[in-house]
Amino acid sequence: MRTILLGLLTLAALSAQNTVVIQNGIIHTVTKGTITGSVVIVNGKITEVGEKVMTPAGAKIVDASGKHVIPGIIDCHTHIAVDAINEGSVSVSSMVGVDDVVNNERMDIYRALAGGVTTANVLHGSANAIGGRNVVLKMRWGKDADDLVFKEAKPGLKMALGENPKRQGMQTTGFGAQPGQQNLRYPGTRMGVEDVIREAFTNAKEYQKEWKDYEAKKAKGEMALPPRRDLQLETLVEVLEGKRLVHAHCYRADEILMLLRVSQEFGFKIATLQHVLEGYKVAKEIAAAGVGASTFSDWWSYKVEAYDAIPYNAAVLQKKGVLVSLNSDDAGGAELMRRLNTEAGKVMKYGGMTEDEALAMITINPAKQLGIDQYVGSIEAGKQADIVIYDKDPLSIFSKVEKVFIDGQQYFDRDGDMSARPRKEAEKKGLLEKEKETDRRNAPQTRRPS
Repeated sequence: MRTILLGLLTLAALSAQNTVVIQNGIIHTVTKGTITGSVVIVNGKITEVGEKVMTPAGAKIVDASGKHVIPGIIDCHTHIAVDAINEGSVSVSSMVGVDDVVNNERMDIYRALAGGVTTANVLHGSANAIGGRNVVLKMRWGKDADDLVFKEAKPGLKMALGENPKRQGMQTTGFGAQPGQQNLRYPGTRMGVEDVIREAFTNAKEYQKEWKDYEAKKAKGEMALPPRRDLQLETLVEVLEGKRLVHAHCYRADEILMLLRVSQEFGFKIATLQHVLEGYKVAKEIAAAGVGASTFSDWWSYKVEAYDAIPYNAAVLQKKGVLVSLNSDDAGGAELMRRLNTEAGKVMKYGGMTEDEALAMITINPAKQLGIDQYVGSIEAGKQADIVIYDKDPLSIFSKVEKVFIDGQQYFDRDGDMSARPRKEAEKKGLLEKEKETDRRNAPQTRRPS
């Protein structure tokens, strides 16, 4: 009996160590309205949300009085935290992946975290009609590369239309010349991009059939040799079978319609159209196809394809029934990524979205687009405790992130960051001085000639 009692007391003590209660905050649940109350977190999961909650004995208390609490921000399109982005030497690079080059020491992870971003969809670049594999990361600063990966997230694949994938194939003389360009690569036109995609999925279907025929013979006990493994086509078969999500870079309305037709022809689902700056022109068609849109708040005219962009795009798409998120497309530094909260605020001005609708575009909507909404994206019991505390309204340009929790663990604290800066500067200065002294000692000795 005594042993059982001691065991129960030990379990209670351990549970208390892993229990956090965020008290008296203005809680933006996103999916169930805004309340003034508390959030209980046990072992990394939200167990209770409400105006009045039972505070477990021994829980760590975080006082959020007068502060705003939101779900962790999710960026559906970034290029941070990896050491390579584009394998631009070929038109179809589905055999490579940024998941293999995650760098857990990149400072942009910490900067994104300091901006309230807890999850990011890190994409291959847009140099290819069909690019490489993507990876969804959590900003668990200080963990190794494997521990950054959001294990429950479905894998993805990057595709791209228009100017970027055809750039490598444009001619060097005559009309449309690109000075100094060598070793042209097919395709060089927009229609060529479509051909590359159609041919790749035609080959993938044949490859899929070969494996199905082999498995069928094997099941019957017949002697059969397996097909030769093709890593490029293997990834595309995963797309055909719904095991891998497609995120497609695009701008123009005509190319958006083209990709929708191609996906319907080959029977694969597009999870998101990325950027999709002319999406407002074909919003009904995108909605009918059940495809999501991840766009910018107000970027336009930075290249020819973006001339017809409007700041009302996100609002128009949503009002037509499209699931919309806002992304940063940050390639390094996380400059826009750490301000996605104010990017979301712009849709209230451009389109009259409500506060919950604006917050949804950087929380629950991208979670749905990535297939992780059962885990993150809102403050609800049962979800992983990815939570951000702001000192003011999160959609205000004057607000600052004070604390960030991922899986119930605090990964960022503004006060702690500020107080640690002098010590870190002193350490940095000391290391630089040590390096200079080492260089002086190791410098070759020079003698004057006798």
